[in-house]
Amino acid sequence: MVDLERMLARQASLNEIGIALSAEQDINKLLEKILFGAKRITNADGGTLYSVDHQKRQVSMEIVSTDSMNFAMGGTSGKPIPFPPIPLYDEQGQPNDQMVVTHAVLHDTIVNVPDAYNAEGFDFSGTRRFDEKTGYRSQSFLTVPLKNHENDIIAVMQLLNAREDGGDKVIPFSAESEQLTESLASQAAIAITNRRLINDLNNLLESLIQLIATAIDEKSPYTGGHCRRVPVLTMLLADEAHKATEGPLKDFSMTPMERHELEIAAWLHDCGKITTPEYVVDKATKLETIYNRLETVRTRFEVLRRDAEIDVLRKRLAAAEAGEAADHAAFDRELQERLAKIDDELRFVERHNTGGEFMREGDQNCIREIAKTMLEIDGKEHPLLTDDEVYNLTIAKGTLTPEEREVINHHIVATIHMLEALPFPKHLQNVPEFAGGHHERMDGKGYPRGLTGEQMSVQARVMAIADVFEALTAKDRPYKQGMPLSKALFILGKMKEEHHVDPDLFDIFVKHRVFERYAEEYLDEAQRDAVDLASLPGMA
Repeated sequence: MVDLERMLARQASLNEIGIALSAEQDINKLLEKILFGAKRITNADGGTLYSVDHQKRQVSMEIVSTDSMNFAMGGTSGKPIPFPPIPLYDEQGQPNDQMVVTHAVLHDTIVNVPDAYNAEGFDFSGTRRFDEKTGYRSQSFLTVPLKNHENDIIAVMQLLNAREDGGDKVIPFSAESEQLTESLASQAAIAITNRRLINDLNNLLESLIQLIATAIDEKSPYTGGHCRRVPVLTMLLADEAHKATEGPLKDFSMTPMERHELEIAAWLHDCGKITTPEYVVDKATKLETIYNRLETVRTRFEVLRRDAEIDVLRKRLAAAEAGEAADHAAFDRELQERLAKIDDELRFVERHNTGGEFMREGDQNCIREIAKTMLEIDGKEHPLLTDDEVYNLTIAKGTLTPEEREVINHHIVATIHMLEALPFPKHLQNVPEFAGGHHERMDGKGYPRGLTGEQMSVQARVMAIADVFEALTAKDRPYKQGMPLSKALFILGKMKEEHHVDPDLFDIFVKHRVFERYAEEYLDEAQRDAVDLASLPGMA
């Protein structure tokens, strides 16, 4: 009756361990649960879990634990295992059958050794040296291979010194213990395989995501690094918001899985740019498109110069043919004045070809007046600037026309459509919302959906600030230099006052100096100027 109760208790313990193994996500904790569970159901004092590397033809200790010695290495113990891997074959390529653990792998067999000091056929010299050094007595061993669903041995479990129930006397491992351990090994191998498969798939997914982000950055030499830097800023700010113990964000928190979800979203926030034409993304000046049209405009100004010179020469010739006294100084003065006017107008065009913060209406009208100048090409008169060139040169802010701005803005629509089409697992289902909201505004005037702050998650609002700040300080944009911290934070503060970005997250970003930690690694020294936080807009 006692034996039956003990057996039922061990079976219940085995089931309990199996359930725990299926729920564990951390691979190190999983390996520990396997080893500790085996020790418990066999009442073993110690044990070692080995991993098997068939490519390198070796086995390596992953976890070592002995209760009576209070001894633990590997796993979550924080103590590295100093012992080298054990080769499955010797230098001549012969099977290493001297070691119990390698023998179990090579022959796919369970090895039950009642007493290592009386065992034949195996080399226990290392065990004896350990015993002499520590005063321990290694006696009974049970070595069991762990095989996956493809019948490949992926690990080996070796248990040490079975003890009598309720006592410390060391006994051989019983047939019952052998069967229970073999059953546990089967469950353990499945758990290890599943966890490694999940980890491998997660690693593959993350690598593909980073590959897409890198491809987008590489697509344009002017936005290179944006997709890599925004995740850094996002996580810096999100982590600070997570730590908040007071204020509107005191209830915001993230589990490790939710943090991972946000980081994935940050990597994918601009994936729609893969559909954006390079000539729009790379438009460094107003006249730039498939090619730089400024050179064509300069050629026309050279034609103007040529025509001015020809016109003055003709006047001189006409005066000479008419027998009139030529005022050469007047002719020279007229030519120089006309050439100077042409040069001034060209410089004006060149200056306003670069995108600035704002182009005055008076300057726009000057461009329109310059365009009315006519020049003769192939016997026909043409305006100095085409309607499309005038349209581009009179862009009030930046280098993009409204139509090109729409093309750029469409990337976020493409991002949302692309991400919503992906079958994200449950723990990543919010990625489309997080990534798709970084161009929305707190006042509902953002795009593409015109969401208000209340309609957005905290994570999406975090990404909005990260995206803006990275763009302001980026030193690789075609239309501007990277701003110093003081200017970038001033603009971000104005955006807070104008209900563009989340005011509470802005406060955390500034007061907890998130910007400084980012700047130390990603901004040039010249950009890292002193910032008077109290003088920033929105910080009164």
